[in-house]
Amino acid sequence: MSIHDGHRQRFKKEFLARPDSFPDHKLLELLLFYANPRGDTNPAAHGLMERFGSLAGVLDALPAELEKTPGVGTHAVTLLKAAKELSGRYLNSRVEMGEIVQTIENARAILQPYFFGARTERACILCMDGKGKSLGVRVIGEGSVNAVQLTIRAAVETALSLNASKVILAHNHVSGVALPSAADKMTTVQMSQVLEAVGVILEDHLIFVDDDMVSLRASDVPF
Repeated sequence: MSIHDGHRQRFKKEFLARPDSFPDHKLLELLLFYANPRGDTNPAAHGLMERFGSLAGVLDALPAELEKTPGVGTHAVTLLKAAKELSGRYLNSRVEMGEIVQTIENARAILQPYFFGARTERACILCMDGKGKSLGVRVIGEGSVNAVQLTIRAAVETALSLNASKVILAHNHVSGVALPSAADKMTTVQMSQVLEAVGVILEDHLIFVDDDMVSLRASDVPF
């Protein structure tokens, strides 16, 4: 029996009783139990928080950078990356397809999980029927840290494959600035025209940055 077993049992009971009370470093310490079955994971948890500044910073860090923290090896890195992936999929699974999209906030709630923890730019499209019922969300482009290739063809093919009558385009800016660029505005106009030609309405184009969002429709971009 490890000298840490008693501490771990008390730690787990405390977490299950009051999970919301756990600060970020204690959550990391608990998670690392399962990568290091015998050792003290408290120093590694503190080391990660000090090195990367926040829980988001830890989960977003590259594997090679994580492994530079003492006490963090391949098992711990795999576990941390799995935790991030699981969190994103959890948020996605909470989104109910078939929901009626009546407001921009409805669309925001559906689309925001798709940009959870993204380190590079990504483009998604929310497809709806004529009554605004959500038919599904699809990722139509992945890009570098500064740009995403918004392929009009992919948007059209996705809309037609889901038999959509209208769509909302969305992508994220990892720069931290949600303001639409000139390229964003041009892409929006072009995509609106092509979609209209096949009988699909582009309702809006949303730009996400962390917890912020900007609507090009509300920004008076003509399309």
